[in-house]
Amino acid sequence: MISVVVPVRDEERSVAELHLQLDAALAPLREEWEVVYVDDGSTDATFASLVRLHDANANVRVVRLRRSLGKAAALDAGFAEASGDVVVTIDGDLQDDPGEIPRLLAKLDEGFDLVCGWKTHRRDPLTRRLPSRLFNAVVRVVSGVPLHDMNCGLKAMRGEVAAELRLYGELHRFIPVLAVDRGFRVTEVGVNHRARAHGRSRYGLERYLRGFLDLLTVAFMSRYRRRPLHLFGGAGLLLSGLGTAILAYLTVLKLTGEAIGGRPLLTLGVLLVVVGIQLLSLGLISELITRDSVEAARGAGRSERLVGEVLR
Repeated sequence: MISVVVPVRDEERSVAELHLQLDAALAPLREEWEVVYVDDGSTDATFASLVRLHDANANVRVVRLRRSLGKAAALDAGFAEASGDVVVTIDGDLQDDPGEIPRLLAKLDEGFDLVCGWKTHRRDPLTRRLPSRLFNAVVRVVSGVPLHDMNCGLKAMRGEVAAELRLYGELHRFIPVLAVDRGFRVTEVGVNHRARAHGRSRYGLERYLRGFLDLLTVAFMSRYRRRPLHLFGGAGLLLSGLGTAILAYLTVLKLTGEAIGGRPLLTLGVLLVVVGIQLLSLGLISELITRDSVEAARGAGRSERLVGEVLR
């Protein structure tokens, strides 16, 4: 079973054509497939168009969110409803080419768990291409995941990948990073990208600001979620050490007869030591919480599924 998850918002003129293209791309594969459309709070007739598709096609499922919650929430809702062994995501604005799906599935058969599309020739204005390139470059450096296009809507993944992803906020941009953190094998394939046929993009430069903030969340969760003391403790030791060195220097000056009570350096030294101790304490508390959470999950049989396979 192949499940195609399509988040849509105000795409009433696109969904019918998109479904025809999906059928043309997937029918020759001779495999069972379904489409899960997720209406992210559309204000036009998108939901009515989806209802017509549902009534006319047995393999169409429709999820309607109560209000617009964003693409991440829409994908998360679609993943929860998808029943396929393979899950494909594609945007509903017709810019992603459904004809590329068989190529992604073929790459998945080579042993990868997640195959991302790479818009090698992106059909968007320069004002969108340049910020996107900068954003992807920063994500590559921070995350260490060497993909060119983190946020391409066209992806194919195994069902277990979709089942383990928890998307909220703007985390849909970091699906490859989240998958790598879970131990899955990720690659990319160059795909065709088309100019927008209907409507206009609802994303502006502010989405990149939100994306960079979410990047900090992803970087912390992927690197330090299981060892928070390494982050807070390291910063705490650095600040405490610097503050102690400053206070030691002032102590030497005091012993030689110099007055240090009015020096701003004294305040800085004390502040660094206090903040350093607070960070160390925060790291220790976070470590205890993490340890208790892991033990509780193991006791309830909900430990993280990080084992790929076992040969016995």
